[in-house]
Amino acid sequence: MSNQPTDTLRDGAIKATIWARNGEKGTFYSVEISRTYKDGETFKDSHSYSGSELLRVSRLAEQAYDRVRELKSEQQQEAG
Repeated sequence: MSNQPTDTLRDGAIKATIWARNGEKGTFYSVEISRTYKDGETFKDSHSYSGSELLRVSRLAEQAYDRVRELKSEQQQEAG
């Protein structure tokens, strides 16, 4: 597996990063949801959200769920 994410979905500063990992039962996917912000000249990620961002986080999580299902389906098709 690569050290690069499999996919990244975005809604403004909020992103869902999808990672492929190897486990005992094969490849599985994990998702990290974060909010990017700028601290001086450096971009950083936070895992806290304002109340007004929660609906966007929820919808992005749903999109990430759908994307992981697509990735699993593609993986099964490739396996035969």
